[in-house]
Amino acid sequence: MKILLATHWLIPHLGGVWNFMQQLKQRLELLGHEVDLLGDSPDYQKIHIVNRGLELSKAELLPMLEAKLTPQAAPGMNQHDIIRNYELSRYCMELAAAYFGLDQYDIIHTQDIFAARSLGRVKPKKTPLIAHVHGSVSREMSDHFRNNPSLGVTEGSPAWRYFPAVEYHAAMSSDIMITANQWAKNILVHECGIPDYRVTVFQYGLDSAAFQAKYHAGSTIQRPLGKKVIICPARLVHVKGIHVLLSALAILKQWRKDWVCWIAGDGAMRAELEAQTVQASLQHEVFFLGEQQNVPALLSQSDIFVHTCIHDNQPFSVMEAQMAGLPSVVSTAGGLPEMVTHGHTGLIVPVNDAASTAHHLNLLLTHDDYRLYLGQNARSFAQQHWSMDQMIDRILNIYYSALAQKSS
Repeated sequence: MKILLATHWLIPHLGGVWNFMQQLKQRLELLGHEVDLLGDSPDYQKIHIVNRGLELSKAELLPMLEAKLTPQAAPGMNQHDIIRNYELSRYCMELAAAYFGLDQYDIIHTQDIFAARSLGRVKPKKTPLIAHVHGSVSREMSDHFRNNPSLGVTEGSPAWRYFPAVEYHAAMSSDIMITANQWAKNILVHECGIPDYRVTVFQYGLDSAAFQAKYHAGSTIQRPLGKKVIICPARLVHVKGIHVLLSALAILKQWRKDWVCWIAGDGAMRAELEAQTVQASLQHEVFFLGEQQNVPALLSQSDIFVHTCIHDNQPFSVMEAQMAGLPSVVSTAGGLPEMVTHGHTGLIVPVNDAASTAHHLNLLLTHDDYRLYLGQNARSFAQQHWSMDQMIDRILNIYYSALAQKSS
C-alpha cells in the first residue's frame, strides 16, 4: 500500500505526534508499504511532504484565500480572529494536498482534527480516511480560553464552539476515528456529539528494541553523588504543568535536600520557569537540560519520573519511564489514569495539586523498597501493554477493513 500520514502540526518537531508518525512510517516500510509524511513546516511558512522534498509556500496561497474569504463572502469564519487563523491554515493544507495529489494513495491517515477535516474535503471518494486524534483540542482550547479572559472568548461564543465543531466534522468525514484511551473517546462522544460506533480505542506502542539501545547508550549528563534524581521530560509549555512541579519541589525542599530534578525539554515558557526556579531558591536542585536526543539514557540514571501536566493524552514519556522501570508520579489529566495504576505502578495526584505532588515525591524518596516495587511493576506493565507489533497489527486491520468497505 501507499500511505499518507498527515498532520496540521509542524514536522519535523520534537513531540509525541512526530515521534508517532516516524515510528509508524518505519514499521510500515519494514512491512513493504510506502509512506509519505505531510505537514506544516517548522517555520510555519509552507506545507510540505517532508520525506519527498515537496513543498508549497503559504505566501502563494494566502493572498488568494484572503481575497476570496472576505467577511461578506465567509461571515462564519470571520467572526473571530482565532477562527479565521485556523481556517486559513486549514485551507492552505487543503490546497497544498490537492496540489501534491492524493490519487496516488491507498490510505490517508491523519493525526489531528484539522488535517482530517482538510483532507476529508479534497481526497478521492474511493480513498479511505483514518483519523487519529492524540488528545482533545476542544478541551484544551476551552481551558485556554478560561485561563486567558483577555482573549474575549466566552463559553458558547462562536470561537468556543468552533473546536468541538471541527472535531465533529473531522470524525464524520473519516471512515474511522482512533483514540488512545477511553478518556479521549468520551469527550468526542459526549461533548462533540460523535456517534460511539465511529470511534475506536487502542493504545500506542513503543519500539522496545530501539528504546533499550538508547537506554544503554550512556549519557554525558551524570547523576550527582549522594542524590536521587527526579526526572521530567516535557515541553516547556503551560499544558505540561512544569510550573506546578516547581511549586511542588519548593515544598519538597523544605523537608529534604537529597534529590535533584532534571527537566529535559524546551519551549516558550523556559525563561518564565527558570525565573520561578530562582524565586523559589531551587537553582541548586532543578536543572533545565534543554532538548535531549536520548531521554532513555537519562532515565537509566533516574529514580523517579514525574509528570504534572494540565492536559495530556497518552504521553510517550510515561511509556518510556515505565519501560525503564521507574515509578511515576502523574496528574489525573487526560488518559494518564489509564496508564498508571495508583499504588501499583505509580502514584496519581490531582491536576494543579503541588502539595500532593510534593507529598508523593517525598514518599518515594523516603521508602526505597516501595519505590523499587512500583518501578518493577511499571516495567512489567510496559512490557505487556506497550507492544509496537500489536499496535501495527491493529492499524493494518483498520486499513484493510476500510479498503474492503470502500470496494464493496
